[in-house]
Amino acid sequence: MKTERPRQLSTAEERRETVLRTAIGAFAARGYWGTTTTEVAKAAGISQAYVYRLFPNKELLFTAVVEYCFVQVRASLERAAAEAKGSSAEVVLEAMGDSYARLISDKDLMLIQLHAQAAAVSEPAVREAVRQGYARLVEYARGASGGTEREIQEFFAYGTLCHLIVSMGPDEVDAPWMRTLSAGVTHY
Repeated sequence: MKTERPRQLSTAEERRETVLRTAIGAFAARGYWGTTTTEVAKAAGISQAYVYRLFPNKELLFTAVVEYCFVQVRASLERAAAEAKGSSAEVVLEAMGDSYARLISDKDLMLIQLHAQAAAVSEPAVREAVRQGYARLVEYARGASGGTEREIQEFFAYGTLCHLIVSMGPDEVDAPWMRTLSAGVTHY
């Protein structure tokens, strides 16, 4: 006779993690305004009521997704800084930039960042989540690299340019303007 293993119940934290990962895909596809908590619940295989138990409203769910993505970016920058082939600001920032370029090859993460920036214009809670996320990243990049104000600003400006280039599918466009924008920019 076959014995069945008892079913292990997920903890609330495991469910929260599952909902966040599922919500990334949903929000990446349709943005803050186009995604419903019903869609997130269905994709996560749980009830909408349970989503609301974990996240009392869509705004809190989205800001949690934004924060989760900033944590992923920070972890990527930390790994790169630790593995940099030198300690100068230029070398550390270059390693972090390459790591970030690899990270945003995950289109969902890049789309969450873009959707968050768009929603931040009119949604105060999202604006605050974006501000806090960037504040932590800027201070981390400054501390890890020892870069000047200008170097840190250029690092983040370059990252924004990377978003723009990747969002337009640079491999699909063979035109002078795309070559100008993407010259020297690594994308994966």
